[in-house]
Amino acid sequence: MASTAQQARRVAADEVRMPRVDYWLVASVIALTTLGLVMVSSASITFADREIGQPFYYALRQLVYIGVGVLTGLLLFRLRLVDLERMGVMLLLSAFALLLLVLVPGVGVEVNGASRWVNVGLFRMQVSEPAKLLFIIYLASYLARHGEEVRTRISGFIKPIGLLAIASLLLLLEPDFGATVVLTATVMGMIFMAGVKLIQFSGVLGAAALLLASLAVSSPYRMNRLTTFMDPWADPFNSGFQLTQSLIAIGRGEWLGVGLGASIQKLFYLPEAHTDFVFAVLAEELGLLGVCAIIFLYSVLVWRAFVIAVQAAKAENFFAAYLAYGIGIWFGLQSFINIGVNMGLLPTKGLTLPLMSYGGSSMVVMCAAVVLLLRVDYETRCTATGMSATGFAAVSRGRVAA
Repeated sequence: MASTAQQARRVAADEVRMPRVDYWLVASVIALTTLGLVMVSSASITFADREIGQPFYYALRQLVYIGVGVLTGLLLFRLRLVDLERMGVMLLLSAFALLLLVLVPGVGVEVNGASRWVNVGLFRMQVSEPAKLLFIIYLASYLARHGEEVRTRISGFIKPIGLLAIASLLLLLEPDFGATVVLTATVMGMIFMAGVKLIQFSGVLGAAALLLASLAVSSPYRMNRLTTFMDPWADPFNSGFQLTQSLIAIGRGEWLGVGLGASIQKLFYLPEAHTDFVFAVLAEELGLLGVCAIIFLYSVLVWRAFVIAVQAAKAENFFAAYLAYGIGIWFGLQSFINIGVNMGLLPTKGLTLPLMSYGGSSMVVMCAAVVLLLRVDYETRCTATGMSATGFAAVSRGRVAA
């Protein structure tokens, strides 16, 4: 009996020194990233062989991006949330600086009429990706510091909306309408979770929806995408080509798919098969079963993000809670839009499928966001088990930071 009690005490002590991580979250992220690497390899192999002469060119680069993302995450995990919270304003200014930098002639790289990238050596960085994460971190710190003002006074609600308007304007100048929609919806979701008055939230949400709708119909390019989305078969060999090829790929998959690597649509029929439309190739090769598995994995990721946020709020670490809410909303919304676009349910947007689509900017930033979720979870578990916490709650209670 004594030995059993001693063993239990040793296990408890080990848990205090290093609380367990959220295995559901880690497993879903690893599964999505691994499956994404496989699908990028499959979707790009023929294209890479013809254009570059290296069949696994994009797959190997994607593997490098994952490695950079993991390394970045390991470094970021050591950063205490209380320090990250204090850096909120600086991170906001950094986000604005990135969005301005890409508009400077000679600095921003223009592709298909849009200037969204800057060269950073290993890859071209799409500045909207880190800018979204930086803005989310700032907003989480703002809501943690001014939560009461946001809930009771219109001024507390309008301030972040004004900053969002500036960020949206810079994104639209690139132009990047998809990133504007994602950032706007994520910010509104975070403010809603902070407890803003429903009448204020509804008014601003309605105004934002009207503004985005007017911007969409005022541009011939965006209007063309809207009309194409509603009836892609009206012009299947021109404006509706990409969407019709995606629908053909998804339809060919049926229940169990045509088999891994056996996609026909990736053979120069479906444009951007390894980036924005990797989901369509997955649906063709793995069928409805693969589609359901992907949707399940994203659902688990978003579910765990919200669970982590709720636990952080119970521990009175409101910065961590709002940060987790923001990341969860971001992942859920962007994956929903990408899948919706691939299935013809939403107008075409240049948005990646998180953790799966090819691209260095998206992969590295998404890995960083996942690590921030793990950091929130880690600090919350430390607080619950009596370890020295490092968030806002710990500082307010006078604990020693880990």
